[in-house]
Amino acid sequence: MIPLRDVIPSRTTPVVTIALIVLNAIVFFYELTLSETDLRAFLMQVGLVPAHFSWMAAVTAMFVHAGWVHIGGNMLTLWIFGDNVEDRLGHGGFLIFYLAAGLIANLAQTWAAPDSMLPLVGASGAIAGVMGAYFLMYPYSRVLVLLFLVFFVNIVEVPAVLFLGFWFLMQIFGGVGQIGSSGDVGGVAFWAHASGFLTGLAVAAVFREKDWQIDEVR
Repeated sequence: MIPLRDVIPSRTTPVVTIALIVLNAIVFFYELTLSETDLRAFLMQVGLVPAHFSWMAAVTAMFVHAGWVHIGGNMLTLWIFGDNVEDRLGHGGFLIFYLAAGLIANLAQTWAAPDSMLPLVGASGAIAGVMGAYFLMYPYSRVLVLLFLVFFVNIVEVPAVLFLGFWFLMQIFGGVGQIGSSGDVGGVAFWAHASGFLTGLAVAAVFREKDWQIDEVR
């Protein structure tokens, strides 16, 4: 399933979401100017290599991507869910939350594969946090998705909690499947995704509790 859009319009201009998308795009287009050798060196430098962990790389890795599909999927997902979460958290709060979720996600993936020499890159851990927050903040929302079933292709509207819940379960199953794997495991950083999503759930739960307390006072 490929998400296309949700049904909740933004109440404010999502300036942070837009800025993050633009920044990721600028970095990616810079990557396109590099030779294959220089690109590998760049990814090793700004990506997070668990075996050589650094806090700086844990942040810079969020803004680097490994290809068109990688950045395209991430930025589309950020655009769909980020604007509404930014509405609820405010611009400054959303930026802090986004960076914190991405950092926690990268720490979790480092914990899962501490000896890996493969650079961890991409905004997906931070975006998973946005998805987790959206899951609790907008439980009655719906998402328009492009559905592929063998030879059947259609655009359908599904509950956001169903789409996001299914996505989260796939990350858990994928992460469990990597347990016990020997050597470096490339591909999807499942534990980064799962931990980012859980971070989003936690932040949204705290935010919702505060909303309830405010409502009770009123």
